[in-house]
Amino acid sequence: MVGYPETLTDPSYTGQILVLTFPLIGNYGIEKEIEINSTFFESIGIKISGLIISDYSNDFSHWNAFNPLSRWMEKYNIPGLCEVDTRELTKLIRENGTMLGKIELDTDPIDFFNPDTINLFEKVATKDVVEYGKGKTILLYDCGCKENIVRNIVSRGYKVKRVPWNYDYKQTDFDAVLFSNGPGNPEMYHDLVNTAKEIITLGKPILGICMGHQIVSLAAGAKTYKMKYGHRSQNQPVINKKNNRCFVTSQNHGFAVDTQTLPKEWDVWFENLNDKTNEGIIHKELPIMSVQFHPEAAPGPVDTEFIFDEFLSKIK
Repeated sequence: MVGYPETLTDPSYTGQILVLTFPLIGNYGIEKEIEINSTFFESIGIKISGLIISDYSNDFSHWNAFNPLSRWMEKYNIPGLCEVDTRELTKLIRENGTMLGKIELDTDPIDFFNPDTINLFEKVATKDVVEYGKGKTILLYDCGCKENIVRNIVSRGYKVKRVPWNYDYKQTDFDAVLFSNGPGNPEMYHDLVNTAKEIITLGKPILGICMGHQIVSLAAGAKTYKMKYGHRSQNQPVINKKNNRCFVTSQNHGFAVDTQTLPKEWDVWFENLNDKTNEGIIHKELPIMSVQFHPEAAPGPVDTEFIFDEFLSKIK
């Protein structure tokens, strides 16, 4: 997908064992952890629960490298396996779909654990209210937010007020709301869905991204379902159902919105050209929209950054 620093720090991978088939893992090390504001991390700290690779490069070389990958994983107590036939393992997953897994020693057996059954937002979302930039205020509900969402909005001249996923919006004034990406099963988060329902009635601009898209869809009255594989790549083609334009997108999710359950007040905005799953919805009258893919994708593709412009234009 992208480099391993970005992938391992992606909040959407929380609770998951990641299998990488690329043969050169560890070859450029890890940059010095100025983790906040780093352009090489999606968030602070490693978010995966385990890493499985084929070949590990013990020697790393990069002008910006500070530590080897293994030492960085040790810091966060993340187990890893190498010398594994990851392509064969990928074929197994391809035939059976996403499944539970575990890394254990013969002398220390452990039980299987399903991360979809717990509140993963508590592990990755901010616990504090944090503000960035100046201008009209975007209330950002952090479900495991990627840093580049904040950068995209601030760079366009707006203020971001980043709040915990269970924040009471009535405590503050704001001009628009953004529900961020995050890990897990969207139907676990009834409180946030109810919050989104209330905010929808205010008529203010709303944008949902990835998990945020699913939260907005549930608040609208639609249903979600777990996909067999999910979308885990940066080359997913989606089509805008309004004008038939196609875009290349970055995605990382295991659940999808059931278009057939979408109320009549909403339109399908985007659709995946590979499997016809829903990639976005938009309200017919209110300034509310959401997308399953990542318009803030870093390092890209950036074909859909215009989503931020469209959302912010609704404030004006």
